[in-house]
Amino acid sequence: MKKYEVMFIVRANLEQEAIKAEIANVNTIFANNDSKVLECKEWGLRELAYEIEHARKGYYVWMLVEATPLAVSEFNRIAGYNENIIRHIVVADGK
Repeated sequence: MKKYEVMFIVRANLEQEAIKAEIANVNTIFANNDSKVLECKEWGLRELAYEIEHARKGYYVWMLVEATPLAVSEFNRIAGYNENIIRHIVVADGK
């Protein structure tokens, strides 16, 4: 399995419990696909560089995961249609 850096931005207008639930959902996506979340850092509420879907702020989350290509594909698929995740990116860790 390869290591990947995963970054996603959750809508800022959600309750704190809903934000935690979105983070837990992402953890579950990787766990259900034989992958591990090695590190998870919540960067918190930050101003966006530009407006995304009428939002000026977002809740940033960064993860380091050891994942299969299937898990990364599944995360991209689910994050793409999840209305609470306004942006996401997955980058292979080059270390």
